[in-house]
Amino acid sequence: MTSADTAGRVHLGVAEARALSERAMRGIGYAPEEARILADHVLDAALCGYEYSGLPKLLNVAEYPRFTAPRAPMRVVKETSVSVLFDGGNQSGMLGMYHATRAAIERASAHGLALVGVNNIWMSGRSAYYVEMAARAGLIGIHTVAAPPSVAPLGGAKPALGTNPIAFGFPLDGDPLVIDLGTSAFMGTDLQFRQRLGMPLPEGVALDANGRPTTDARAARRGAILPFGGHKGYALALATHALGVLCGDQQEHAGYIFIAFKPDLFMPLDDYRRALAGEIRRIKAIPRQDGVDEIRIPGERAYRERARLTREGIEIDRRIHDALVRLAEGPS
Repeated sequence: MTSADTAGRVHLGVAEARALSERAMRGIGYAPEEARILADHVLDAALCGYEYSGLPKLLNVAEYPRFTAPRAPMRVVKETSVSVLFDGGNQSGMLGMYHATRAAIERASAHGLALVGVNNIWMSGRSAYYVEMAARAGLIGIHTVAAPPSVAPLGGAKPALGTNPIAFGFPLDGDPLVIDLGTSAFMGTDLQFRQRLGMPLPEGVALDANGRPTTDARAARRGAILPFGGHKGYALALATHALGVLCGDQQEHAGYIFIAFKPDLFMPLDDYRRALAGEIRRIKAIPRQDGVDEIRIPGERAYRERARLTREGIEIDRRIHDALVRLAEGPS
Protein backbone atom coordinates (compact mmCIF):
# COMPACT_ATOMS: atom_id res chain seq x y z
CA MET A 1 0.00 0.00 0.00
CA THR A 2 1.32 3.42 -0.93
CA SER A 3 1.52 5.90 1.94
CA ALA A 4 2.77 9.47 2.40
CA ASP A 5 3.98 11.51 5.33
CA THR A 6 3.20 15.14 6.08
CA ALA A 7 6.33 16.37 4.30
CA GLY A 8 5.00 15.30 0.93
CA ARG A 9 6.94 12.04 0.68
CA VAL A 10 5.45 8.86 -0.76
CA HIS A 11 6.57 5.45 0.44
CA LEU A 12 6.67 2.63 -2.12
CA GLY A 13 7.52 -1.01 -1.66
CA VAL A 14 9.94 -2.42 -4.21
CA ALA A 15 7.21 -4.17 -6.20
CA GLU A 16 5.09 -0.97 -6.20
CA ALA A 17 8.03 1.17 -7.34
CA ARG A 18 8.88 -1.28 -10.11
CA ALA A 19 5.28 -1.50 -11.31
CA LEU A 20 4.85 2.30 -11.34
CA SER A 21 8.13 2.75 -13.21
CA GLU A 22 7.23 0.18 -15.85
CA ARG A 23 3.74 1.63 -16.29
CA ALA A 24 5.21 5.12 -16.71
CA MET A 25 7.58 3.97 -19.42
CA ARG A 26 4.90 1.97 -21.23
CA GLY A 27 2.71 5.05 -20.95
CA ILE A 28 5.16 7.08 -23.04
CA GLY A 29 5.53 4.39 -25.68
CA TYR A 30 8.20 1.93 -24.60
CA ALA A 31 7.66 -1.78 -25.21
CA PRO A 32 7.27 -3.99 -22.11
CA GLU A 33 10.85 -5.33 -22.20
CA GLU A 34 12.25 -1.82 -22.73
CA ALA A 35 10.15 -0.56 -19.82
CA ARG A 36 11.47 -3.41 -17.65
CA ILE A 37 15.12 -2.52 -18.40
CA LEU A 38 14.55 1.18 -17.73
CA ALA A 39 12.64 0.48 -14.51
CA ASP A 40 15.27 -1.93 -13.23
CA HIS A 41 18.02 0.64 -13.79
CA VAL A 42 16.36 3.50 -11.92
CA LEU A 43 15.00 1.28 -9.16
CA ASP A 44 18.46 -0.09 -8.49
CA ALA A 45 19.80 3.47 -8.22
CA ALA A 46 17.02 4.32 -5.76
CA LEU A 47 17.73 1.20 -3.68
CA CYS A 48 21.43 2.11 -3.58
CA GLY A 49 20.46 5.45 -2.01
CA TYR A 50 20.73 7.74 -5.04
CA GLU A 51 17.27 9.32 -5.05
CA TYR A 52 18.08 11.84 -7.78
CA SER A 53 19.22 9.02 -10.08
CA GLY A 54 16.26 6.82 -9.17
CA LEU A 55 12.64 7.18 -10.25
CA PRO A 56 12.90 10.94 -11.05
CA LYS A 57 15.19 9.99 -13.94
CA LEU A 58 12.20 8.51 -15.75
CA LEU A 59 10.76 12.02 -15.96
CA ASN A 60 14.05 13.13 -17.50
CA VAL A 61 13.62 10.45 -20.17
CA ALA A 62 10.19 11.76 -21.13
CA GLU A 63 11.44 15.37 -21.21
CA TYR A 64 14.71 14.78 -23.06
CA PRO A 65 14.81 16.75 -26.34
CA ARG A 66 15.73 13.67 -28.39
CA PHE A 67 12.96 11.52 -26.90
CA THR A 68 10.44 12.63 -29.54
CA ALA A 69 12.82 11.96 -32.46
CA PRO A 70 12.49 8.65 -34.31
CA ARG A 71 14.23 5.66 -32.71
CA ALA A 72 15.73 2.65 -34.48
CA PRO A 73 17.18 -0.67 -33.31
CA MET A 74 20.85 -0.67 -32.40
CA ARG A 75 23.04 -1.71 -35.33
CA VAL A 76 26.64 -2.76 -35.71
CA VAL A 77 28.83 -0.17 -37.43
CA LYS A 78 32.13 -2.04 -37.20
CA GLU A 79 33.20 -5.21 -35.44
CA THR A 80 35.93 -7.78 -34.88
CA SER A 81 35.91 -10.87 -32.68
CA VAL A 82 36.77 -8.75 -29.61
CA SER A 83 35.30 -5.36 -30.50
CA VAL A 84 32.10 -3.79 -31.75
CA LEU A 85 30.95 -0.24 -32.40
CA PHE A 86 27.19 0.28 -32.23
CA ASP A 87 24.98 2.99 -33.62
CA GLY A 88 22.43 3.23 -30.82
CA GLY A 89 19.58 4.38 -33.06
CA ASN A 90 18.71 7.38 -30.85
CA GLN A 91 17.69 5.01 -28.06
CA SER A 92 17.72 5.96 -24.40
CA GLY A 93 21.24 5.36 -23.13
CA MET A 94 19.92 3.15 -20.36
CA LEU A 95 18.69 0.78 -23.07
CA GLY A 96 21.70 1.23 -25.34
CA MET A 97 24.30 0.68 -22.62
CA TYR A 98 22.42 -2.30 -21.21
CA HIS A 99 22.66 -4.07 -24.56
CA ALA A 100 26.25 -2.87 -25.09
CA THR A 101 27.26 -4.28 -21.71
CA ARG A 102 25.61 -7.60 -22.52
CA ALA A 103 27.58 -7.65 -25.78
CA ALA A 104 30.82 -6.89 -23.93
CA ILE A 105 30.18 -9.69 -21.43
CA GLU A 106 29.44 -12.17 -24.20
CA ARG A 107 32.56 -11.33 -26.21
CA ALA A 108 34.88 -11.13 -23.21
CA SER A 109 33.58 -14.47 -21.92
CA ALA A 110 34.32 -16.05 -25.31
CA HIS A 111 37.61 -14.32 -26.18
CA GLY A 112 39.01 -13.03 -22.89
CA LEU A 113 38.71 -9.35 -23.85
CA ALA A 114 36.08 -7.07 -25.33
CA LEU A 115 35.91 -3.41 -26.33
CA VAL A 116 32.51 -1.95 -27.10
CA GLY A 117 31.69 1.56 -28.26
CA VAL A 118 28.26 3.17 -28.66
CA ASN A 119 27.15 6.40 -30.24
CA ASN A 120 23.76 7.96 -31.00
CA ILE A 121 22.29 7.32 -27.54
CA TRP A 122 21.47 9.72 -24.72
CA MET A 123 21.33 9.73 -20.93
CA SER A 124 22.94 6.41 -20.04
CA GLY A 125 22.24 6.53 -16.30
CA ARG A 126 24.40 5.23 -13.49
CA SER A 127 27.66 3.73 -14.76
CA ALA A 128 28.00 1.50 -11.68
CA TYR A 129 25.00 -0.49 -12.93
CA TYR A 130 26.91 -1.68 -16.00
CA VAL A 131 30.28 -2.46 -14.44
CA GLU A 132 28.51 -4.41 -11.69
CA MET A 133 26.89 -6.53 -14.42
CA ALA A 134 30.34 -7.35 -15.80
CA ALA A 135 31.88 -8.01 -12.39
CA ARG A 136 29.07 -10.39 -11.42
CA ALA A 137 29.85 -12.27 -14.66
CA GLY A 138 33.42 -12.78 -13.43
CA LEU A 139 34.94 -10.01 -15.54
CA ILE A 140 36.74 -6.75 -14.84
CA GLY A 141 34.70 -3.94 -16.38
CA ILE A 142 35.69 -0.37 -17.22
CA HIS A 143 33.12 2.10 -18.52
CA THR A 144 33.73 5.68 -19.66
CA VAL A 145 31.30 8.29 -20.91
CA ALA A 146 31.83 11.37 -23.03
CA ALA A 147 28.55 13.19 -22.43
CA PRO A 148 27.18 16.26 -24.22
CA PRO A 149 28.75 19.53 -22.99
CA SER A 150 27.59 20.78 -19.59
CA VAL A 151 30.92 21.28 -17.75
CA ALA A 152 33.31 24.18 -18.16
CA PRO A 153 36.99 23.41 -18.78
CA LEU A 154 39.35 24.63 -16.07
CA GLY A 155 39.22 28.43 -16.21
CA GLY A 156 36.37 28.46 -18.74
CA ALA A 157 33.02 30.19 -18.38
CA LYS A 158 31.01 28.06 -20.83
CA PRO A 159 30.47 24.28 -21.08
CA ALA A 160 32.81 22.28 -23.30
CA LEU A 161 32.88 18.79 -21.72
CA GLY A 162 30.30 16.47 -20.23
CA THR A 163 29.98 15.25 -16.65
CA ASN A 164 31.98 12.31 -18.07
CA PRO A 165 31.91 9.56 -15.44
CA ILE A 166 34.36 6.68 -15.29
CA ALA A 167 33.54 3.41 -13.53
CA PHE A 168 35.27 0.15 -12.66
CA GLY A 169 33.91 -3.22 -11.56
CA PHE A 170 36.05 -5.98 -10.04
CA PRO A 171 34.75 -9.48 -9.22
CA LEU A 172 34.75 -10.80 -5.65
CA ASP A 173 33.11 -13.84 -4.08
CA GLY A 174 30.30 -11.66 -2.74
CA ASP A 175 29.32 -8.20 -3.90
CA PRO A 176 31.88 -6.92 -6.42
CA LEU A 177 34.12 -3.93 -5.87
CA VAL A 178 32.48 -1.09 -7.82
CA ILE A 179 34.00 2.37 -8.22
CA ASP A 180 31.97 5.01 -10.07
CA LEU A 181 32.83 8.71 -10.14
CA GLY A 182 31.86 11.68 -12.21
CA THR A 183 34.55 14.09 -13.31
CA SER A 184 32.32 17.10 -12.59
CA ALA A 185 31.90 18.83 -9.23
CA PHE A 186 28.18 18.04 -9.36
CA MET A 187 26.30 15.45 -11.39
CA GLY A 188 23.94 16.60 -14.11
CA THR A 189 21.11 14.30 -13.00
CA ASP A 190 21.27 15.72 -9.47
CA LEU A 191 21.26 19.24 -10.94
CA GLN A 192 18.11 18.45 -12.92
CA PHE A 193 16.52 16.88 -9.83
CA ARG A 194 17.21 20.01 -7.77
CA GLN A 195 15.85 22.26 -10.48
CA ARG A 196 12.67 20.19 -10.63
CA LEU A 197 12.10 20.49 -6.87
CA GLY A 198 13.43 24.04 -6.44
CA MET A 199 16.40 23.03 -4.28
CA PRO A 200 19.65 25.05 -4.15
CA LEU A 201 23.07 23.73 -5.19
CA PRO A 202 26.12 23.65 -2.92
CA GLU A 203 28.52 26.56 -3.21
CA GLY A 204 31.35 26.28 -5.71
CA VAL A 205 30.00 23.71 -8.17
CA ALA A 206 28.38 25.76 -10.94
CA LEU A 207 28.36 28.95 -12.99
CA ASP A 208 25.45 30.89 -14.48
CA ALA A 209 25.20 31.87 -18.15
CA ASN A 210 27.43 34.88 -17.49
CA GLY A 211 30.19 32.77 -15.94
CA ARG A 212 29.42 33.85 -12.37
CA PRO A 213 29.19 31.39 -9.45
CA THR A 214 25.62 30.33 -8.69
CA THR A 215 23.69 28.06 -6.37
CA ASP A 216 20.52 28.31 -8.46
CA ALA A 217 19.96 25.03 -10.33
CA ARG A 218 17.99 26.67 -13.13
CA ALA A 219 20.74 29.24 -13.71
CA ALA A 220 23.35 26.48 -13.66
CA ARG A 221 21.43 24.52 -16.32
CA ARG A 222 21.79 27.59 -18.54
CA GLY A 223 25.44 28.00 -17.54
CA ALA A 224 27.98 25.31 -16.65
CA ILE A 225 29.01 22.87 -13.96
CA LEU A 226 32.63 23.01 -12.80
CA PRO A 227 35.09 20.08 -12.91
CA PHE A 228 35.82 18.39 -9.60
CA GLY A 229 39.25 18.80 -8.06
CA GLY A 230 40.36 21.59 -10.38
CA HIS A 231 42.94 20.48 -12.93
CA LYS A 232 42.69 16.80 -11.91
CA GLY A 233 38.98 16.47 -12.65
CA TYR A 234 39.37 18.51 -15.82
CA ALA A 235 42.18 16.23 -17.04
CA LEU A 236 40.19 13.08 -16.28
CA ALA A 237 37.14 14.53 -18.06
CA LEU A 238 39.28 15.23 -21.10
CA ALA A 239 40.62 11.66 -21.02
CA THR A 240 37.11 10.17 -21.03
CA HIS A 241 36.18 12.60 -23.80
CA ALA A 242 39.19 11.45 -25.84
CA LEU A 243 37.98 7.85 -25.52
CA GLY A 244 34.49 8.94 -26.57
CA VAL A 245 35.89 10.47 -29.76
CA LEU A 246 36.59 6.87 -30.86
CA CYS A 247 32.84 6.40 -31.20
CA GLY A 248 32.64 9.04 -33.91
CA ASP A 249 29.53 10.95 -32.78
CA GLN A 250 31.00 14.42 -33.09
CA GLN A 251 27.65 16.14 -33.64
CA GLU A 252 26.61 15.28 -30.07
CA HIS A 253 30.20 15.30 -28.69
CA ALA A 254 29.19 12.05 -26.99
CA GLY A 255 30.53 8.50 -26.95
CA TYR A 256 30.31 5.53 -24.63
CA ILE A 257 33.10 2.96 -24.16
CA PHE A 258 32.95 -0.35 -22.31
CA ILE A 259 36.00 -2.56 -21.76
CA ALA A 260 35.67 -6.02 -20.22
CA PHE A 261 38.26 -8.73 -19.71
CA LYS A 262 38.82 -11.96 -17.86
CA PRO A 263 41.13 -11.81 -14.85
CA ASP A 264 42.44 -15.21 -15.93
CA LEU A 265 44.36 -13.51 -18.72
CA PHE A 266 46.76 -12.96 -15.78
CA MET A 267 45.68 -15.36 -13.01
CA PRO A 268 42.81 -17.75 -12.28
CA LEU A 269 39.58 -15.95 -11.39
CA ASP A 270 39.30 -17.56 -7.96
CA ASP A 271 42.88 -16.59 -7.14
CA TYR A 272 42.16 -13.03 -8.19
CA ARG A 273 39.03 -12.85 -6.06
CA ARG A 274 40.92 -14.13 -3.00
CA ALA A 275 43.85 -11.77 -3.57
CA LEU A 276 41.59 -8.74 -4.04
CA ALA A 277 39.55 -9.64 -0.96
CA GLY A 278 42.79 -9.81 1.00
CA GLU A 279 43.80 -6.35 -0.19
CA ILE A 280 40.43 -4.95 0.84
CA ARG A 281 40.71 -6.52 4.31
CA ARG A 282 44.19 -5.01 4.68
CA ILE A 283 42.96 -1.55 3.71
CA LYS A 284 39.98 -1.69 6.07
CA ALA A 285 42.19 -2.85 8.95
CA ILE A 286 44.68 0.02 8.97
CA PRO A 287 44.62 2.39 11.98
CA ARG A 288 41.91 5.06 11.71
CA GLN A 289 42.05 8.78 12.34
CA ASP A 290 40.34 10.17 15.42
CA GLY A 291 36.58 10.16 15.09
CA VAL A 292 36.50 7.65 12.21
CA ASP A 293 34.44 4.55 12.98
CA GLU A 294 35.18 2.60 9.82
CA ILE A 295 37.31 2.73 6.69
CA ARG A 296 34.81 2.13 3.94
CA ILE A 297 35.47 0.73 0.48
CA PRO A 298 33.70 2.41 -2.47
CA GLY A 299 30.32 0.78 -3.00
CA GLU A 300 29.90 -0.51 0.56
CA ARG A 301 27.38 2.15 1.53
CA ALA A 302 25.36 1.49 -1.64
CA TYR A 303 25.24 -2.25 -0.98
CA ARG A 304 24.08 -1.68 2.59
CA GLU A 305 21.41 0.73 1.41
CA ARG A 306 20.29 -1.73 -1.27
CA ALA A 307 19.83 -4.47 1.32
CA ARG A 308 17.97 -2.18 3.73
CA LEU A 309 15.72 -0.47 1.20
CA THR A 310 14.89 -3.75 -0.52
CA ARG A 311 13.31 -4.73 2.81
CA GLU A 312 11.86 -1.35 3.77
CA GLY A 313 10.96 0.21 0.43
CA ILE A 314 11.86 3.65 -0.89
CA GLU A 315 10.53 7.18 -0.50
CA ILE A 316 10.11 9.72 -3.28
CA ASP A 317 8.76 13.25 -3.41
CA ARG A 318 5.00 13.31 -3.98
CA ARG A 319 5.49 15.60 -6.98
CA ILE A 320 7.69 12.94 -8.61
CA HIS A 321 5.18 10.21 -7.76
CA ASP A 322 2.25 12.14 -9.20
CA ALA A 323 4.17 13.00 -12.38
CA LEU A 324 4.97 9.31 -12.91
CA VAL A 325 1.31 8.41 -12.41
CA ARG A 326 0.43 10.93 -15.14
CA LEU A 327 2.97 9.34 -17.50
CA ALA A 328 1.51 5.91 -16.73
CA GLU A 329 -1.94 7.14 -17.75
CA GLY A 330 -0.61 7.84 -21.24
CA PRO A 331 -1.39 10.74 -23.60
CA SER A 332 -4.53 12.63 -22.62
